[in-house]
Amino acid sequence: MTRSLRLVVGDDEFLAERAVSMVVEEARKEDPATVVEELTAQETSASGLMAAISPALFDDRRVVVVRNAQDARKDLAEAILAYVANPEPGVTFVVTHSGGAKGKAIVDGLRGAGASVVNVPKPKYDERNAFVRDELRRLGARATEAAVDLLVEAVGSGTRDLAAACQQLAADTGGRIEVADVSRYYRGKAEVNGYSVADAVMAGNLSTALESVRWALHTGVDPVPIADALADGVRVLARVSAAGRGDAKQLASRLGLHWYRIKKAQGWAPAWSSDALVRAMQIVATCNVDVRGGAEDRGYALERAITELVGLRTAGARSRRGAG
Repeated sequence: MTRSLRLVVGDDEFLAERAVSMVVEEARKEDPATVVEELTAQETSASGLMAAISPALFDDRRVVVVRNAQDARKDLAEAILAYVANPEPGVTFVVTHSGGAKGKAIVDGLRGAGASVVNVPKPKYDERNAFVRDELRRLGARATEAAVDLLVEAVGSGTRDLAAACQQLAADTGGRIEVADVSRYYRGKAEVNGYSVADAVMAGNLSTALESVRWALHTGVDPVPIADALADGVRVLARVSAAGRGDAKQLASRLGLHWYRIKKAQGWAPAWSSDALVRAMQIVATCNVDVRGGAEDRGYALERAITELVGLRTAGARSRRGAG
């Protein structure tokens, strides 16, 4: 692997920009006089590339960046491949590519030449929470699972926005981030998702579930969708438990559920006995009646159901340990 050749592959523009910036910062730490040449493949010719990478009069250190190499015309693609086979000393050559099939020969050529590779794909749906946790860890901060869930729901899937939110929260909270912190900064956008409450209940996280549901009610979220999410969580867990072990993706079509929900439920299932799931069905049924007008205090009805469900899960875990 040669550090004079860098390849940034993936379709997340923010992460690609950050990867390039880190290369430039690294070069300027070693030599503050480093010259940076920024080129866009669609607007650059082979001669333009050669002018950027040719030895300078005073032999200055340079970083030459070619962005969006998938858009390179044939002459530029050939020039890039010729250069990486025999790179200039004192030049750090950085190429970004979206990662698709278009212009793949450039990617293959850089890999073959031993380029250092950074992969920057857009995080998938089930990877966004992990991205937030990694960002916070990089900043020396931590957040509760409920706070991470709420941040992703509030800010969305864009890594640029999520990274900015993480930076703000890490700087302003002392590094320990709770649901209330996220809600304070994103009030009006942030809304606790009923499914995040249900996930906390299924996992046995009573404090997180109660914290989330109390904030939701405080900010005007209707209890009905939260109760519906609790009922759905119990149903999904019961179906996954009945299906037995197996690959989540293979079970997805048979159960009619997204594989990621199945995977999560498989992680929770060992702590829930069959008797506990039967009782849980009764609890969520009663809760749904209560929050639709059968109880004077709908918030209390939700909290009671959550507490009872987590208690069942805890009892189920104890009984299974005892049986083992």
